[in-house]
Amino acid sequence: MKYTVYVLYSEEYDKIYIGYTGDLEERLVSHNELGKKGWTIKYRPWRLVHWEEYETKKQARRRESQLKTAAGRRWIRSLISQEVD
Repeated sequence: MKYTVYVLYSEEYDKIYIGYTGDLEERLVSHNELGKKGWTIKYRPWRLVHWEEYETKKQARRRESQLKTAAGRRWIRSLISQEVD
């Protein structure tokens, strides 16, 4: 099984969500349609703006943590702004 670190963006609310999962398609449906509780339901719809695959859960968690730092969030914001330009 591979693990995917992913970044979602809510354009309407200008919010970023960073997570990891073993099933990206299922997770996206959960964030945008099926989820009934949690932070992400308040900021729908979400758009996938970045993802990376890893062999182990440990690697994915490590990368998720890196992206959640201030430097990681700045990098993500730069990706989003490049899409707009």
